[in-house]
Amino acid sequence: MSQSTDEFPIIVWMDGSLSNPHWAVDRAEMILGRDESCDIVIPVRQISRQHVRLISHEGSCTVEDMRSKNGTWVNGYRLTGMRQLEDGDEIRVAKDIRLRFVGSGATAPSTTRVLPDVIPSGAMTGLRMRLDPESRKVVIHGQELDPPLSLPQYRLLEILFASQGGVCSRNDVVDAVWPDTKGMGVSEQAIDALVRRLRDRLAEVDSQHQYIVTVRGHGFRLDNPPEESAE
Repeated sequence: MSQSTDEFPIIVWMDGSLSNPHWAVDRAEMILGRDESCDIVIPVRQISRQHVRLISHEGSCTVEDMRSKNGTWVNGYRLTGMRQLEDGDEIRVAKDIRLRFVGSGATAPSTTRVLPDVIPSGAMTGLRMRLDPESRKVVIHGQELDPPLSLPQYRLLEILFASQGGVCSRNDVVDAVWPDTKGMGVSEQAIDALVRRLRDRLAEVDSQHQYIVTVRGHGFRLDNPPEESAE
């Protein structure tokens, strides 16, 4: 009996224009590249003819860069050698092509932008921290953060707030905070420094709670509990 496709891991082209940009990793070894002979064909010039190798074994999946010209990144880190993939991992090939790895049995995400462009109005209700997108005010326990956040700090907080507890990858942060750079020249240290400064600013009003949580290997999320849970 053949396996259904949801029993296999899936590679999703998040920004693709193909009619069905999903590929099941249903063989022991699959090659992703722009050449038509590849198992997963993404016809983009920046991608090497044979860019990465996916190796599937007993429910796990490993990715390996095949000495591609423009490189491969997993969750913001340059891929060297082989790495085992986890559900939700973001793979960037040639830096600008964004893929998502979906583990077997999971539901493939939408290929549209995961994070909303605006904060849902209902997301503010009853939360310990509130944002005013028009004035860029941040209010915690009814106390406004003063002086206001810098623009990069606010952009970081806004994208975390808009995700409503979901994880924002480092690449999501770069796209939101430094939209004009296209990821060029923004180091891991710059992202970590911005997160650290924002944490320090939020602690000026509420030092008892860590609002920005680092999700190791994935990115960051906002822990914004209901106001009534505060002691």
